Parts: sequence; C-alpha cells; structure tokens
Amino acid sequence: MRLFALAAFVMFALDQGSKVAVVHWLGLKHRLAIDVVPPLLNFRMGWNDGINFGLLSGHPVAARWLLIAVALGICVWVTWFAKADGRPRMMLAAGVLVGGALGNVFDRLIYGAVADFLNMSCCGINNPFAFNIADVGVFGGAIALVIWANPETPSKKTR
Repeated sequence: MRLFALAAFVMFALDQGSKVAVVHWLGLKHRLAIDVVPPLLNFRMGWNDGINFGLLSGHPVAARWLLIAVALGICVWVTWFAKADGRPRMMLAAGVLVGGALGNVFDRLIYGAVADFLNMSCCGINNPFAFNIADVGVFGGAIALVIWANPETPSKKTR
C-alpha cells in the first residue's frame, strides 16, 4: 500500500500545485486566458461545477455534494480493488486515480467547483474544453486499471 499512497500523494500534490501556480500565482482566475505554446498548450480558466464537459452543471449545490460523495465512494472501491489485487502496477494506477479524484474533491470543497485550466488543440482542430492535472490522473489511472486488471494466465488445454 506504500506505492499506492505515494502515487496518490504525488498526483494530489501535482494537481494542487499546478492550480496554485497557474490559477493563483499567474493570475489565470482574473486573466482568464494565457497562451503558452499556441495552439498546442493554452491556459483557459474554467470552473466546472458539473461532471466532465459540464454535464450536470447548472445545479451546483446538488451536483457538488453528489459528485463529492460519488468520487469518495469510487476512491474507496478502487483502493479496495487495488489492495485485493496487490500487484505494484495496480497499486500505482489506483493511487494515481485516487490522487486525481481527491484533487478534484478538494476543489469542490474549497471553491464549489473544479478549477480547469489546461487547453490543448492541434492540427486545425480547436478544442473548446479545459481540464486539469487531476483529470489526467483519473483517466490515466482508470485506463491503466482496465488494461492491467486481468493478468494473462497460461492457457490450459482441457480435453
């Protein structure tokens, strides 16, 4: 469980540190947009009080507490799942997912919404959506858990 805890802590710290640096120190919450390496990387301030892509937005109070409860429930289940599996790569993936989820839960508790600021576009496609480091952890951890969930076992021929 040490690898799990370390991965969760690092992901949470990266997420919250990036938000402090970009949203507060660089003043993105007031400037609303900073072009870093256009169009590949831009900072665009967004406060998401819903789920991904603004789903459930418009009901901030109900969505806030519902999403906090769901995220914490998922964190408990993922922790249990990784502990039951026990493999280091599962602990790492689960820790990254949980750290990202807790980063977004922290935002909802402190700000009432999740601070999104990363915007990436490429190849003539203009992406209107913003995300954050926690989202990268949640999606990356979830994908890794799915890929690694069922280890390959030697096939046994039965006759």
